[in-house]
Amino acid sequence: MSDLVFGPVPSRRLGSSIGINNIPPKNCSYACVYCQLGKAIKMDADRKAFYAPREVINAVKERVRIAESNGDEIDYLTFVPDGEATLDLHLGEIIEGLKPLNQKLAIITNSSLIDRADVREELMQLDLVSLKVDAITGSVWRKTDHPHRALELNRILEGIELFAGQYLGKLITETMLIEGYNDQTSELNLLADFIGTINPHTAYISIPTRSPARKDVKPAAEETINRAYQIFSSKIRRVEYLVGHEGNAFAHTGDTRSDLLSITAVHPMRADSVKAFLEKDGEDWSLVQELIDDGALLETFYNGYHFYVRKLKQKNQF
Repeated sequence: MSDLVFGPVPSRRLGSSIGINNIPPKNCSYACVYCQLGKAIKMDADRKAFYAPREVINAVKERVRIAESNGDEIDYLTFVPDGEATLDLHLGEIIEGLKPLNQKLAIITNSSLIDRADVREELMQLDLVSLKVDAITGSVWRKTDHPHRALELNRILEGIELFAGQYLGKLITETMLIEGYNDQTSELNLLADFIGTINPHTAYISIPTRSPARKDVKPAAEETINRAYQIFSSKIRRVEYLVGHEGNAFAHTGDTRSDLLSITAVHPMRADSVKAFLEKDGEDWSLVQELIDDGALLETFYNGYHFYVRKLKQKNQF
């Protein structure tokens, strides 16, 4: 269960969210330069069966039961795995199986497969959909997101427009700004024009707040972020920054080691969050050191803070 579901964790977009990890690490259609989970282990653009739907559904049901028994608030059950959630051929079946829980369902997707009618149909069943839109120009998109070679940006943008025109739930977008990659004024204007046409509930402007895949990647400068906000605000009804720390309101199941590894597998934790997490369970820092010594947890340093992330097995793949 611990590998398939985690939380509730505090989310900057979703409040208190139980995460659904329906993709093995790290199967993705993109290899974004800023990814917080490191380099892609396996890149793919075809949908496949990964976990048995009933296995995922039961794991989520059990985590909801534990959260409710602990009095933890649940705002969303969110598909936010180690890779791209829509690669899961069984996504629709899992969504249907979670409906009886009467919890709001959400997904955070990189939008790469949204040109497919089956993917759009499945996303229609969710209460909230977060779409990544990092670039409008092909060369900028390839440089920033490193898409699988089978993907076409024009088809993706057309799919986003089709979906947004029919979707009745809460649609949000996220644009990650990287210095020297997609932060040019011309690209910001194109992004604002496109996002404005799909009229999301909120358009988030974000920067990396955790260690990215490439060490030379830097968040856009403050003046650039401000310029992006002004450009976006002139064409989009609601724009917000997405640059803050989530806080320390992590949930506990009683198994501190398992909980810590589950969360850090998809949600790297800052040192102060880990400390507060341990104190709530009556544990000390020796548990973290033990996980580091065992090779299960990795300590990283980024932007003045220490972060802890579950170490993923890397393979020579590219």
